[in-house]
Amino acid sequence: MIKNVHGNTVDRIGADIVAGRYPPGASIPPEPLLGEELGVSRTVVREAIKSLIAKGLVSSGPKVGTRVLAEDQWNWFDADVIVWQTRAGLSREFLRDLQDLRRAVEPAAVRLAAERATAQDIAGMETAYAGMKHAIEFGGDYVTPDLRFHQGLIAASHNRMLVQMSRALAALLRTSFEISTRRKDGPSSSLPLHRAVLDEVIARRPDRAERAIRMLIDGAREDIDAVLASRRRIPQISTPPRRIKAAA
Repeated sequence: MIKNVHGNTVDRIGADIVAGRYPPGASIPPEPLLGEELGVSRTVVREAIKSLIAKGLVSSGPKVGTRVLAEDQWNWFDADVIVWQTRAGLSREFLRDLQDLRRAVEPAAVRLAAERATAQDIAGMETAYAGMKHAIEFGGDYVTPDLRFHQGLIAASHNRMLVQMSRALAALLRTSFEISTRRKDGPSSSLPLHRAVLDEVIARRPDRAERAIRMLIDGAREDIDAVLASRRRIPQISTPPRRIKAAA
């Protein structure tokens, strides 16, 4: 997606903050200087700062200017913040937090999905599963249907809070899925686990569905650990999803 002048300005300043050019507690240059550096008007800079305030990256006030906030105040559910972090480099702590969050949210959502999923919900997840299976057998984009599968599970909980969270989690989950596909046979080994989750949801067995999703999440954590141990480059979610090769 092509960004406008405002979006590009937010992107440049936000990326600089997350990359550490402006560390926590530091002041952002005044609007005239920042506008000159970025080649935009003071009005554009002012609106960009408002967007960064909404994302929790900075605070602004009279006499104190605009200051960078501590990382624990950043909105980690904001897709832009996640993209900027992937550019700057993902730490083990970040990925650990992601896995912890998945273990807290997805099992609860899957339990509800096993109780509340409609025929339409099931059909959507079956379509996503078929997309994953097709990518493994013939090559292609595995990550997008994988993401749709997990979003479908959360949507099938029919809990508005969880559904809202799933939208915020999308960027985080994609990071995890992109990393998992870096491991040889990662997608093909996880596909049966996805099938097991879906089968238990269809069968209306919440306990078994929860156990199945925990196995899937734990498997993803092992994939991530293996990729990190190999010191491969962490994928950036600002790029198109990686296409996998067809299974031998």
